[in-house]
Amino acid sequence: MKPYYEDGAVTIYHGDCREIVPQLGRFDLLLTDPPYGLNMSGGTWGKKMDATYREWDSKPVDIAHLFEFAEKAIVWGGNYFTLPPSRCWLVWRKPFFPTMADCELAWTNFDANARVKELGRSPDGKQHHPTQKPLSLMTWCISLAGDVQTILDPFAGSGTTGRAAKDLNKTAVLIEREERYCEIAASRMAQEVLAL
Repeated sequence: MKPYYEDGAVTIYHGDCREIVPQLGRFDLLLTDPPYGLNMSGGTWGKKMDATYREWDSKPVDIAHLFEFAEKAIVWGGNYFTLPPSRCWLVWRKPFFPTMADCELAWTNFDANARVKELGRSPDGKQHHPTQKPLSLMTWCISLAGDVQTILDPFAGSGTTGRAAKDLNKTAVLIEREERYCEIAASRMAQEVLAL
């Protein structure tokens, strides 16, 4: 299995996570934002997506098999999936678009209190993917997971999880089935952060 991109911190695979993840071993943290199955086609959000993406998001994906590959888990959009009860939901409060939801929820398997992060949509620059999460949000997620070193994102999109992991000196494996997003993610990983 040949990586699409690889450096000392991040490896990106182009393909179906159902085929790739079982070959990778275990990780400390599963941090992902899978398709929710909303098939959004109207409104502000839906207009950003092309027909290919809407088709991919037409039904929720099966994520149950992914939990055996990581000790800890954070799943954005967890409220759209059948998951065990959790007392530690993460809430991204979005005080910026009156036509969209006020917040997004992430399910975790943490034995901890719920947490809220208030943050605008894309404070870290250009949005490359219709459901891209801000870099600072994914950095926050990793920090809440405690002492984790290896991170898996099987629905990588534009690679925000990998960028956050790399910036925090963690290692990450990203999987994305759309090659155009693999290319964007690889470009983001190739950008080095200069120390001040």
